[in-house]
Amino acid sequence: MRLTVFNGSPRGKASNTAILLEHFLAGFSQKPPNKHEMFFLIREKNPAGPVEAFREAETVLLAFPLYTDCMPAVVKAFIESLEPLCGRSGNPALGFLVHSGFPESVHSHNLRRYLEKLSRRLGCRCPGTVIRGGSEGIRVQPERMNRRVFSLLFELGRVFGETGRFDKQLMEKLAGPVRFSKLGLLGARLGMKIGELFYWDKQLKEHGAYHKRFARPYEPEKQ
Repeated sequence: MRLTVFNGSPRGKASNTAILLEHFLAGFSQKPPNKHEMFFLIREKNPAGPVEAFREAETVLLAFPLYTDCMPAVVKAFIESLEPLCGRSGNPALGFLVHSGFPESVHSHNLRRYLEKLSRRLGCRCPGTVIRGGSEGIRVQPERMNRRVFSLLFELGRVFGETGRFDKQLMEKLAGPVRFSKLGLLGARLGMKIGELFYWDKQLKEHGAYHKRFARPYEPEKQ
């Protein structure tokens, strides 16, 4: 299988999207003669380049993060640039990998319906939409904390390389909880507090904004 991959993260090669794809593609490459080609949308200066790559592709995987329930602008622009290909005979199969910092996968369900509708409008067979929640910390977490996720991605890629479809059971495991139970919600809130102390404070310090962490720029000044 010849797979054309579009990474839609604004962070490009330094993104969580790139890390997730790395393990998926490692599994995909297990079956010869599978091969892939990668495009980073944020680095493409000529909009016609990705469109032409899509036009010539056999199978496409579009991967991107979800920011506060919205896709990145570069992904939206890419989707809009595909309009001339709607209904064209010979369009490639089109699958998706969507991830976000939200740990509950329910946040991505509406987007999944939209993406699969997009595939139909383009006239593309859709092998499915892979969802992963709680992905923001992947770049900074110890490897042991990501081992299960990476293993699932590897296996998902391996099966996809053999069948051209995403395995439903692996997708469900990778997506995590649709909604937290009451106990799970308490654990998530505790995790967020710990994250604020370590991850977000670290980000603020690196960008010289730690001293402004309690700022209220939109609060009216007292007279």
